Amino acid sequence: MKELVEVIAKALVDNPDEVTVTETEKDGGILLELRVAQGDMGKVIGKQGRIARAIRSVLKAASTREDKKVSLDIVE
Repeated sequence: MKELVEVIAKALVDNPDEVTVTETEKDGGILLELRVAQGDMGKVIGKQGRIARAIRSVLKAASTREDKKVSLDIVE
């Protein structure tokens, strides 16, 4: 899951070297925290959160295949 979010985020931003994803076990599921450069924050979130929502949808589909609960936080 971590690699999936990382690949998607790096494709969207101008500074792919500053993309980091941390994975934490939480409440019987997995919490992924995505950090990007300050200037790239808008590119990851998108207008009205559409890109962030799309990333979460892809992540949910992938996590369903592996029978895991995964959530994504985009952190400044």
